[in-house]
Amino acid sequence: MRIAIPCEDVRGLDSNVSMHFGRARYFVIADVANGRVVDVKVVELPFADHVPGQIPRFLHSLGVDTVLAYGVGMRARMFFEQLGIRVITGAYGRVRDVLEAFLRGTLVLDLEWEKREEFHRHKHCDHHLW
Repeated sequence: MRIAIPCEDVRGLDSNVSMHFGRARYFVIADVANGRVVDVKVVELPFADHVPGQIPRFLHSLGVDTVLAYGVGMRARMFFEQLGIRVITGAYGRVRDVLEAFLRGTLVLDLEWEKREEFHRHKHCDHHLW
């Protein structure tokens, strides 16, 4: 499994999860085998601005099959779904802690993230992609 987590800076596992997926410049890419992290790297997006679908396609090109993030817009989630990439939203805190909790099955998510003011300017529908 290859997991991508948008992060605030280049500190990798010691960075915090970026609160808004579309504004993240860096992503931790973690390779997991048999429930254990076997490799971690930080990648910077190769573009300054992006058009819809560009970040999902970039992560797909890196072989990512799971995204752990806090806020991800509906449009981006739809692109990920079309690419066969699982997206888990509401993940917050230090990247290392989020990744470890996810692998243990104890990840606590903020299921109310879409109600935060910073996400109100995005149009959301009431559907969730499962």
